[in-house]
Amino acid sequence: MNDLERTGFHAFFFVLRASGEETGVNLKQLSARLGLSPTTVSRALNGYPEVNAATRERVLKAARETGYRPNRTAQRLATGKAGSIGLLMPIGDQVISDLHFGEFLSGLGEKAQAEDFHLVVMPSDPADEVSALRSLATSGYVDGLCLAYIREQDSRIDLMESFGLPFVVHGRFFDPPHPYPSLDVDNEAAFYDATRLLLQLGHRRIGLINGDEKFGFAIRRRDGVIKALSEAGLRLDERFHVSAQMTEADGQRAAERFLAGDETPTAMLCSSMVQALGIVRAVTQSGLQLGRDISLISYDDVLPLLRPELFSVPLTTTRSSLRTAGKRVAERLIHRINGLEKDDVQELWRPELVVRASTGRAPG
Repeated sequence: MNDLERTGFHAFFFVLRASGEETGVNLKQLSARLGLSPTTVSRALNGYPEVNAATRERVLKAARETGYRPNRTAQRLATGKAGSIGLLMPIGDQVISDLHFGEFLSGLGEKAQAEDFHLVVMPSDPADEVSALRSLATSGYVDGLCLAYIREQDSRIDLMESFGLPFVVHGRFFDPPHPYPSLDVDNEAAFYDATRLLLQLGHRRIGLINGDEKFGFAIRRRDGVIKALSEAGLRLDERFHVSAQMTEADGQRAAERFLAGDETPTAMLCSSMVQALGIVRAVTQSGLQLGRDISLISYDDVLPLLRPELFSVPLTTTRSSLRTAGKRVAERLIHRINGLEKDDVQELWRPELVVRASTGRAPG
């Protein structure tokens, strides 16, 4: 029985290799080619900070050119490192797999590949997440963890620190007890800016089709809408506010409900391009013209299969790339594993508001 079986879980191992033909070059041969000692080459490959940047880049370049790959078992015995980063993948009846997680995962994987790290993805039911995190952290198969899907009442920061492993949070805790390393998108600012644009266009009845508001990103998007409306002397009307899964069907259902009443919103914001597909269908079936009779702004995670400029009416969006965020999280996590990042930096990216034809002046 191996370590993973002992801890009671099975993980998916994404073993990511650089392209190119393997040449069978070993550490001794690579060292001779560079005129460096095997110890120096090994330390450069494993990110030891005492190796200067020029030497490290020279070694990494030669490793890429020759197709050199370290023996992972020997590397682990020599350095105590597994050469892997890990995260949980939520599964279960209440979890809907979506494009957003896939984009973030792709970014993590691309950067892991570039740094010659493995990516370990462990399936986990959200109800058993603490146990799953502990199992992954203590398995010996990862050197660091990425923590995502932060909730309003979330105390996992202490849990993460108890493992003694480097970690980076994708998102932000609410009222954390102390600093921690993170990267997040300023979701509140994104929806504040979007709502302000609609207000400037004369809209006063503004609907919000949000993501699941048990998660931090959706809470902050809602708060951004409320803040902008409040500054204009308005409030978010409960009739025009839905917290839902970020699916096409949920987007359509919410929009149909908004448009079925005696009084309807003249503009809507939604948390996903996937939701926007359903909203556009509901608007069209109601006989309304997007951008003329009703305006729509969608959060845009730069999904490759859903480009806002290719909708029948190009969508105004708040643009932010989950793939780019995944790359940055992986980069920072690997730097922390290698001792190249020590401060608990909290990065906050502000999305860009891209105005297209789906927003226009309020009718009448």
